Amino acid sequence: MKTVSKGSAATLLTFALAAQTAAAESTWVTSWTASPQPVWGLDFLFPTHAPAVLRDQTVRQVARLSLGGSRLRLVLSNAYGERPLTVGGATVALSGAPTTTVANHLRSVTFGGQTSATIAPGAPLLSDPVELPVPTLAQVTVSLYLPSETPVSTFHWDGRQTAWIVPGDQTSAPELDTAQDQAQSTTTRLLLSGIEIEAAPSAQAVAVIGDSITDGATASLDTDSRWPDFLATRLAPHGVAVINAGISGSRQLSDGMGVNALARLERDVLAQPGVRSVVVLLGINDIAWPGTAFARQTAQPALDALVAGYRQLIERARSRGLRVIGATLTPFAGALPDTPLDDYWNPDKDALRQQVNIWIRDSGAFDAVIDFDAVTRDPANLAQLDPRFDSGDHLHPGDAGNHAMAESINLDDLLPGLAARSVTSQEH
Repeated sequence: MKTVSKGSAATLLTFALAAQTAAAESTWVTSWTASPQPVWGLDFLFPTHAPAVLRDQTVRQVARLSLGGSRLRLVLSNAYGERPLTVGGATVALSGAPTTTVANHLRSVTFGGQTSATIAPGAPLLSDPVELPVPTLAQVTVSLYLPSETPVSTFHWDGRQTAWIVPGDQTSAPELDTAQDQAQSTTTRLLLSGIEIEAAPSAQAVAVIGDSITDGATASLDTDSRWPDFLATRLAPHGVAVINAGISGSRQLSDGMGVNALARLERDVLAQPGVRSVVVLLGINDIAWPGTAFARQTAQPALDALVAGYRQLIERARSRGLRVIGATLTPFAGALPDTPLDDYWNPDKDALRQQVNIWIRDSGAFDAVIDFDAVTRDPANLAQLDPRFDSGDHLHPGDAGNHAMAESINLDDLLPGLAARSVTSQEH
């Protein structure tokens, strides 16, 4: 049997201790997410805004991180794909002006030491760590080259950020020529589903699982003005990231424009590194979809069914040690006028919304409650949004409403003792 010399053993011990020390000095935390959705067919009410197939093209996307750090890694998703997808190359850089990267801050991304990789059907793909110091609340640009035929079966529909698709491998281009004939823009997220940051050991994350109100359906494009974005700005000085697990059209109990929240909770919240609490803002689509063009023959759910769903979310999150915060459902009287969904609201639906809110406030089931209903409702008509906060569709808060929602949150409700805790920029 081969023996190990004392010198070799000492060297191995030194390496092991160094690795333990490095691990103790940092931790991986999810700093940004875009929850994957299956691409729907052409017969659905809304267009996909995404090509059916990509081939020999580069997709360049911008994402604003919550926390910064010295290294990052990308998470790509083929969650709803039925065949392997090949990534021929990838880069990440600090973002400059639109479509540009900051000079000397562009890095190649590898996967298991290789510049190309295959994403298995139904699976995510985690990159190797990339040495790229990124400030807190900074934007990064991620470019992915897809050399072979790549059916687009997984995406995040409402990215609220302009991305570009250009011909060939332009992952290392400092600036894209978006005026060329074959260039196309999209506001969907393609393949990119998460970015993790190596941060200080004290770093944590708050996840928000929700629907279009959380996803930012009417937030101004390219401005990071969803309510979780504003919350991220508040939490950054405390070393806490905010990850947005909102999907427009998401429902708690049934699939919608994405799988139901009970089905995606594990992937989008519980499995995310660093998450210590979750805010639940779900239910308005469960209440409002029945009877509309989305679900014409579907019956309205009973209060007991919605409550049972909330309790499942709570218990599953608590089993993983997470704090769970319930958010009341915002008013939506007169929602979506002059659209095929102008029957989205009626008095019976609003009565159920109010019953749900009473349960959220008074049941004691959650660790804390955020009363978004009280923040956003019109004092003159409690069933509708305050005109100051209404985006104009009477369902989604605009930028001012999103800001008011984020500012209303007691930080100690998210993580007790958080308001008194602050860290320096060097720590995150």
